[in-house]
Amino acid sequence: MPEGLLAGKRGVILGVANEKSIAWACAQACAEQGASLAFSYLGEGLERRVKKLVGEFLPDALMLQCNVQNDAEIASFFQEIKNQWGSLDFVIHSVAFADKEDLRNQFVTTSRAGFALAMDISAYSLVAVSREAAPLMKPGGSIVAMSYYGAEKVVPRYNVMGVAKAALEASSRYLAWDLGEKGIRVNCISAGPIRTLSASAIAGMRLMLQTTEKFAPLRRNVTQEEVGQTAVYLLSDMSSGVTGEVLHVDCGYNVMGMYGVEDPSQDA
Repeated sequence: MPEGLLAGKRGVILGVANEKSIAWACAQACAEQGASLAFSYLGEGLERRVKKLVGEFLPDALMLQCNVQNDAEIASFFQEIKNQWGSLDFVIHSVAFADKEDLRNQFVTTSRAGFALAMDISAYSLVAVSREAAPLMKPGGSIVAMSYYGAEKVVPRYNVMGVAKAALEASSRYLAWDLGEKGIRVNCISAGPIRTLSASAIAGMRLMLQTTEKFAPLRRNVTQEEVGQTAVYLLSDMSSGVTGEVLHVDCGYNVMGMYGVEDPSQDA
């Protein structure tokens, strides 16, 4: 049996798009710590891309179709996990989507359909996935979802995705309460801005990266690998007393309350 913080554990990774995905960095970190993994994909295009990526790194990993907008597919996905493994130790939920137009214009212009779509895929899917995953988990199980600071404060052009991430974080707290009596923990990682395929749809992404690099206490942006290492912590027994939390991995950007003054003493 491999040694590591996740040795002997089995987990599901939802949301790998390519090698730059946060979900993929989490998968690599989990595998390096001894976990066995299963991956979801949506449609033939992503199936080919994910299968190539996973096949080169984890040839024994499971790969299954799962559309998180379809309850029947989610149920089928986890039924197959049960058939293959019998039980499950963790889930990483790294799924989010909003129409590009809703990430380019003002938030006030968000359509009813666009609002519902972002909430369904980016927030409600965590509830639907947790409902099917929890029965396969024993005490010690862990569910981790990916969020962003735009859930807490206004980040221009993040728009409806910020509202959806706020709903995701609130959902994780309610799920932590519901599943806590079964010994299952639910947490979120609030990662700083990272260049990924999904992030490319956000019109203000370049400014988000520049601002974080300039004003975060560590004066840089976070990496996918750092998010993956944090995920390992939240999935492992090292965090056995942590649930309902939003853990920031953003080089400290979230602690700042004022920007643009390099040395406040100069204004005294």
